[in-house]
Amino acid sequence: MEENRLGDYLRARRELVTPETVGLPPGGVRRVAGLRREEVAMLAGISADYYLRLEQGRDRNPSVQVLEALAGVLQLDAAATDHLLRIAAPRPRSRARRLRPEVAPPDVVQLLDVIGLPAFVEGQWLDVLAVNPLAAALNPSLRVGENRIRSLFLDPAERALHPDWEETAPRLVAGFRGRVADIADDPRVVQLVGELTLGSELFARQWARHDVRQVRGKELRIDHPQVGEMTLRMSKLAVEGTDGQLLVVHHAEPGTASAERLALLSALVEPSGAAAIVQLRGSDASTGG
Repeated sequence: MEENRLGDYLRARRELVTPETVGLPPGGVRRVAGLRREEVAMLAGISADYYLRLEQGRDRNPSVQVLEALAGVLQLDAAATDHLLRIAAPRPRSRARRLRPEVAPPDVVQLLDVIGLPAFVEGQWLDVLAVNPLAAALNPSLRVGENRIRSLFLDPAERALHPDWEETAPRLVAGFRGRVADIADDPRVVQLVGELTLGSELFARQWARHDVRQVRGKELRIDHPQVGEMTLRMSKLAVEGTDGQLLVVHHAEPGTASAERLALLSALVEPSGAAAIVQLRGSDASTGG
């Protein structure tokens, strides 16, 4: 059966909007969560029949004006509106491009060796493509070939590092959906989403919401078994000349206890970075971990 990404997205977001938030009366007993189809159509200024065709996938060419009107009714923010526009008019991608193995550029791998901070390269499928020893010491799950979203939801040791796990998990899922929006039909993405949906009730629940979040840096707490709890900033920088790779760097605010603990962790790491990086450069991480 042909995929209906636009219809699935509209339906999921419609179910999250209550009548009261758009100025409609509750209307007694309602058989559906959120807004009814005819209510969305009325508020967007389109016919109920046309909206039904959009949800059912029988009309796949709505205008930008219609999509923006629907975004307003469904209370989508800028990132979610952009996602709606993208899935309504997806960009073509060549099969050869999808199958090309991901390899971190040599100059970025060299940067990992000299940066002096925990850092790694993350591919478009969220695979770890290269990692320096300090990042591996900060989080042992950061190994070449491991997939970040899989580790975060299916590895108990990974989750134990994050005291705020329950609060950050929804943002992780929304960020993942945003990252893979243009390759959602890729077999690797389909397999990964299926594995996570079966293995994590929390992932399945959040994935069904169709939330979208732009890739951005964030602050996170890490409860490290050797040096204690740290509050670190995680910055994500696009790697030029690649198909969606990111350089991920953890750093602490200077003069804080977290900075002192990160410096202590750095002192505990043996100075063998160059050899470790050379070894990781030769790895093929295209299949995940």
